[in-house]
Amino acid sequence: MDKTCVANVGVVISVRGSVVDIVFEERLPPIHSLLHALQGKIAIEVLAQLDAHRLRGIALTPTQGLARGMLVEDTGGSLQAPVGKGILSRMFDVFGNAIDRQEAPVDIQWRTIHHAPPALARRSTKSEMFETGIKVIDVLLPLERGGKAGLFGGAGVGKTVLLTEMIHNMVSQHAGVSIFCGIGERCREGEELYREMKTAGVLENMVMVFGQMNEPPGARFRVGHTALTMAEYFRDDEHRDVLLLVDNIFRFIQAGMEVSGLMGQMPARLGYQPTMGTELSQLEERIANTDSGAITSIQAVYVPADDFTDPAAVHTFSHLSASIVLSRKRASEGLYPAIDPLQSGSKMATPGVVGKRHYALAQEIRRTLAQYAELRDIIAMLGMEQLSTEDHKVVNRARRLERFLTQPFFTTEQFTGLQGKLVSLSDSLDGCERILRDEFTDYPESMFYMIGTIEEAKEKYKAEAKYQVAENHADSTHEA
Repeated sequence: MDKTCVANVGVVISVRGSVVDIVFEERLPPIHSLLHALQGKIAIEVLAQLDAHRLRGIALTPTQGLARGMLVEDTGGSLQAPVGKGILSRMFDVFGNAIDRQEAPVDIQWRTIHHAPPALARRSTKSEMFETGIKVIDVLLPLERGGKAGLFGGAGVGKTVLLTEMIHNMVSQHAGVSIFCGIGERCREGEELYREMKTAGVLENMVMVFGQMNEPPGARFRVGHTALTMAEYFRDDEHRDVLLLVDNIFRFIQAGMEVSGLMGQMPARLGYQPTMGTELSQLEERIANTDSGAITSIQAVYVPADDFTDPAAVHTFSHLSASIVLSRKRASEGLYPAIDPLQSGSKMATPGVVGKRHYALAQEIRRTLAQYAELRDIIAMLGMEQLSTEDHKVVNRARRLERFLTQPFFTTEQFTGLQGKLVSLSDSLDGCERILRDEFTDYPESMFYMIGTIEEAKEKYKAEAKYQVAENHADSTHEA
């Protein structure tokens, strides 16, 4: 460290929760500088310069023990994150400290977490599809390589389960690196994820960064930037594709709101910070597809009170190339993954990107499901008997499609007892096409529930038929 930087010392003049005001007589540190107090136990990031000698910072650690008159040291730089091959299969906090109870990583460098997004000249303009192995996503909401997809939903509809399933599926078909960033989520989830990934044997190509909900807002606000700095290293230096999973982007906005409130800024609509759009853009614009590699991001977005007009959800929507909306109604019907295909959408679902056959099929599936949604009110009031023959067919197709688009997950095997399935895009399209052609009108709807490919429905049907024949034979023998 530079001696002149270390010599720059200030004095604390006020401490209000996480907000610390400091006076520097010599030289005022620039915005985003990292300051240390109590021999490095307390870290403070500069967020505002109040005048020529005073600044206001937010503590990234608890401020117990910090008092007026204490000395604060300027580190001469900003918050830094570790990068390099040594960070793979490890778990870190916002400061880059290993939190997996193992030795500190070796073979690493340190880089500042504040970077500008890649220049437009370096960005790739090619649109490629990113296969996940999950039927409903690949068919109706194709993800973009180097794009951003959002998982929207209230509490308990399956956002984290879907994220962990995607990590599982990426390992088999995705030779890159997965980086999981937990922002303001439960400590239990981080520990469970670590164990699951270790059991699945996918940890060696994965990095985890956590800023948990019990940490100060400053740490939760910066943990996303730490994870992005690691992702940028793998993309730009090692030219590898990176899958960045963020759980939960709403908690990043919430941490920014807390920081803004503590800093004394006037809140905007619904109590959010006035700078929310800028803060989210600074984070999201760094997730990009360049000539050297791509960072593909899948972000869980908690929707407060299931209200999609909330400013946090609206601002996040504007950055995404695909939005996957999870519905409580579908979850209550047991249709998992509980994705609402009519509310969800993807910019990739165009004939030029996915091909004419895929596009036409996806449109027909949406049309069938939309017609069924309209007919539901009639069915509820008057029953199926009042429907025309054509409407009967639509309802039968839609109900079979809904069940075919469910899928058993690898991550929930221990709870459901059903073996996880990974389905290729061609198999998914083939199954949907055959259902739309009325090939399976004689099959009960239950045959399509929680299966992989359409061939499994045939096997289930044959097994059921054999069982019925055996049962009838046993009954007739018994009567005789």
